[in-house]
Amino acid sequence: MNLIEETKEQQDKRMAWWREARFGMFIHWGLYALPAGMWKGTCVSGIGEWIQQRARIPIKEYEQLAKEFNPVGFNAKEWVQVAKEAGMKWMVITAKHHDGFCLFDTKFTDYNIVKATPFKRDPMKELAEACWEEGIRLGFYYSQTLDWHHPNGMGNNWDYDPAK
Repeated sequence: MNLIEETKEQQDKRMAWWREARFGMFIHWGLYALPAGMWKGTCVSGIGEWIQQRARIPIKEYEQLAKEFNPVGFNAKEWVQVAKEAGMKWMVITAKHHDGFCLFDTKFTDYNIVKATPFKRDPMKELAEACWEEGIRLGFYYSQTLDWHHPNGMGNNWDYDPAK
């Protein structure tokens, strides 16, 4: 399907499920859950998932959070069951937020939950399987150009010089 050339009728048909489903869950989850809005004893204003940018945390320092990130209580089937019992039809989760940390296994970077944490599991794969089993639609939020970890990403002017 070519979204650029999509007609109004094609878009309406494609989006019909969204209008009918209406109720769902958007989950922000990642390394930023550990500091939970506090950095070095100081409350960082704004939304928690922006803590690296708001507190201008150097990459090497922020990367250390991965060594502590071990969500052993994560249970994809439970998350999906909660959504389903509440009447939700869809879930969206941050597979990679602006901090550049991937909550899935990937060969493109070691900065991911399987290679950089003690958890060593792929929660996005587990969530996808659980959603499939229960008939819940799943979407992944993936921040592309806004990536504070990658030297060519946008938004990190405290570790990388934007003029270079």
